Amino acid sequence: MGSLFDDAIGNLDMAAEYVSVEPEVIERLKHPKCALEMNIPVRMDDGSLQIFRGFRVRHNDSRGPTKGGIRFHPNVSLDEVKTLAFWMTVKCAVVGIPLGGGKGGVIVDPKQLSRMEVERLSRGYIRQAVDFIGPHTDIPAPDVYTNPMIMGWMMDEYSKLQRQHSPAVITGKPVSMGGSLGRDDATARGGYFCVKELEAMKHWEPKNITVAVQGFGNAGQHIASLLHADGYKVVAVSDSQGGIHSKEGFDVPSLIYAKLDTKKVKAVYCEGSVCEAVPAEHITNEELLELDVDILIPAALENVITDKNASAIKAKYILELANGPVTGHADTILQKNDVVVIPDILANAGGVTVSYFEWVQNKNGLYWGLDEVHQRLHAIMTREFKCVYSIMQEHGISMRTAAYVHALSRLNDAIFAQGTQRYFAESTG
Repeated sequence: MGSLFDDAIGNLDMAAEYVSVEPEVIERLKHPKCALEMNIPVRMDDGSLQIFRGFRVRHNDSRGPTKGGIRFHPNVSLDEVKTLAFWMTVKCAVVGIPLGGGKGGVIVDPKQLSRMEVERLSRGYIRQAVDFIGPHTDIPAPDVYTNPMIMGWMMDEYSKLQRQHSPAVITGKPVSMGGSLGRDDATARGGYFCVKELEAMKHWEPKNITVAVQGFGNAGQHIASLLHADGYKVVAVSDSQGGIHSKEGFDVPSLIYAKLDTKKVKAVYCEGSVCEAVPAEHITNEELLELDVDILIPAALENVITDKNASAIKAKYILELANGPVTGHADTILQKNDVVVIPDILANAGGVTVSYFEWVQNKNGLYWGLDEVHQRLHAIMTREFKCVYSIMQEHGISMRTAAYVHALSRLNDAIFAQGTQRYFAESTG
């Protein structure tokens, strides 16, 4: 059985059948540019010393500095970080922003650490990675179990080590420290713009379209809220503990209020601060995936739709807000069943796009209003969605393969511009 990274780069070979690309471009993309493995010593609150293992991978910088999040999670591995960095390279190329892919992580359960221990770990990570990252080299951002405050600590530590204020080294920071307006819901808003393009193409009446959201965290809450406000019927949501389902649909703001208040998904309707229970069926995450809905939005974990449950998926459209929620084998089954999957490298690219906006604003010292951020994101997401959809229709391929074709075309242009075998063979021939 191949590694996660091997499975991910298999998409390159499929896409290469539909676009003229130099063979060495594919070869380059199959090998990350460089990887850093580090051991981070942290003095714990009780005085003991613990060593945490961390990683940072720069996959490809042909189109610009590498960019990607840092996750704190017990299951972090070098293979996972390499794969996520690869996806970031492709994602940046899909939406046409001048960045490459990077990623980082630390093997840790941050829930077992105090806040002060998390700060020491965050600053320790930067001390180990300081020569590997930089505003013109590699720009980290938040990911699983990291947040704006952690990014603020990391930016502050980097600035201290460089003896100069360096806000452009990291994105996803608090707005007060140079973060961008609109970053909080950017991942969901990018996905929402994809749904709105489908709505225009398919002439949907939102009130007749049912939606299920697996994963009611930041991205899941925001996408549910945006769609609900437009009249879509959100009939099911879930978190790690399970979910709720009602054919009548939910008042999403009430669900969000209850989730933030109780840390649990509850079927309620809230008026002011008073919430009352409403009728709903309790379901598992697995049952949510198989509901008879129009749009399914996996917004939580990787590999939740596999060859074991893909045939049971009834939704006709899947919007991948999570990274890698559909396995390769499941993709094939879904395509045979005429399920349109809007792939993660397009659907959740709103996050890296607004991170790019933040980097640009930091470098220029000129900050945009919220409306301008939304307008710029809308322009990019709708333009690239139409391009990918057109490629899908032209070749009769999945939307995922079409997105890789679109990305490969841009990566090929950048790498070819530096000279490939064909160029050098011509010059000596």
